[in-house]
Amino acid sequence: MKRLSIISIALLLLAGCGSKSDSVKDRLSEYATIQLGSSFFAGISDNGLEVLNYFKLASDEVDNIYWKQMFGDKSLMMNLPDKNQRVYAMVNYGPWDRNSGQSFVSGWGERPLGAAFYPEDMTAEEFEAFDDPDKNSPYTLIRRDSTGALETVWYHEAFASEIAEINNYLRTAANYTIKASVRDYLHSRIKALETDDYYASNLVWLSMQDSKMDLIIGPEETEDDRLYGTKASYESYVLLKDLNLTSSIAGYAEMIPSLQHDIPCPEEYRQFTPGLNSTVYAYDMVYCAGNANAGIKKIAINLPYDVRVQQEQGTRTAILNNIINAKYNKIILPAGRLLLGRDLTRYLDNGAFFWNIVFREISHGIGVRETVNGRGPVSEALGQSALTIEEVKGDALGLYLNLKFIADGNMDPLVSREDAITTFIVSTIRSARMGQATALGKSNVMLYNILKNSGAIYVDNNGYYGIDFAVAEASVKDLIAKILTIQATGDRDAAEAMIRDLGEVPESLRKDFADLKRSLIPLDLRFQFSW
Repeated sequence: MKRLSIISIALLLLAGCGSKSDSVKDRLSEYATIQLGSSFFAGISDNGLEVLNYFKLASDEVDNIYWKQMFGDKSLMMNLPDKNQRVYAMVNYGPWDRNSGQSFVSGWGERPLGAAFYPEDMTAEEFEAFDDPDKNSPYTLIRRDSTGALETVWYHEAFASEIAEINNYLRTAANYTIKASVRDYLHSRIKALETDDYYASNLVWLSMQDSKMDLIIGPEETEDDRLYGTKASYESYVLLKDLNLTSSIAGYAEMIPSLQHDIPCPEEYRQFTPGLNSTVYAYDMVYCAGNANAGIKKIAINLPYDVRVQQEQGTRTAILNNIINAKYNKIILPAGRLLLGRDLTRYLDNGAFFWNIVFREISHGIGVRETVNGRGPVSEALGQSALTIEEVKGDALGLYLNLKFIADGNMDPLVSREDAITTFIVSTIRSARMGQATALGKSNVMLYNILKNSGAIYVDNNGYYGIDFAVAEASVKDLIAKILTIQATGDRDAAEAMIRDLGEVPESLRKDFADLKRSLIPLDLRFQFSW
């Protein structure tokens, strides 16, 4: 039967009615609560469990830092009289919906573009004139001194008390662990947190390959800085390795240097050489804090971002398989059954979703890092557009690589070309729901518009999506070439124009959002930790 566009539009209009409390309750219901645990705890020794416990305690201090970076005094949100607003503030780390940027608590305006990294009254001209070489460091806050002038404050100074607590927990964990590689990593991370110099610690982390557990902790993601896209947010992931799944995907990490030569762009754009020691590990994520727990939850991570480390050693791709499974079962599969024509739903596949994610994260570790025309690192040349453009590249190149492996017969034979493309398209639509205030949401809106404008996806007479698989494959390849050209030339104007021209949500997508909401298909997840 046709999807009900009239009802859908009515629901969108009704969403703007009622009190803030009713609206918040409605939005909170869009996050499906899942109990987060892992069967892999059974293989951890008593010493290992003690180590994990101290990882968890350190993560809670990371969460305290992140509140300060995003908002300030967490108690203001914890003491809100309305329960729904209190809970939603914990999801969003402040009174602003991270997907829209709008406040859901009376008395607060729009979410500041620079979060709490910069003074709210700072002007662009003032920052430009601020002559301090540290102002663009990912690890400094911009503050005003006693005279009102701008100054930089290093993270390890601004958050000294929390970092001292984190490092006490990490030292204790280092004393408990029987793994020399884990001990070396923890000691190196302690030093990094105390100095804001993460280069050496990142190298040690990449060399830590013999442990069943992992800890990602420190300032990493820059997505929260929507002003300049440079300031890093604190986050923490406590991970347990899936040894069997990791073994099955290990070979793809060895191919990363050669994959650099397979990307569809001119040879001069392929000059970046990824390090030879890249790894791809599958994990269950058992605890997280800070940026990792805010709003839309990540299903994979590719770190570190330091180009020097990427070139010398490579990256680690962490695939969070328990989160992938939860998102597929609760969101992707029901969304696909709602949106697709019945002849296409057979192509929805959890394995395809998994491999699209694996190759997306691998794609973030290859490509272009330095511009070819002297404009410096891509991240600096493209400014605040860099993250959105990189997200588009990662998704598109990830699908391209997956399709290449399938075509070459080097992929799981149960995953077909049609599976990969169909599941990718449904994932794109559900990710576009995440809002234009996020790089992730914006990038998926752009992908949707590219696929729709090219005719790769279309709406049939019954109101369902159809797919032209050949056009989809060709349009993704063309998009990658355009993105890599923008990155290689550091063309900020072209990046901003692409985001502007393709980043608006069309009416067809708004209808999809309403239908997904009406059908009670979650926007995303929120976690309850069983450990």
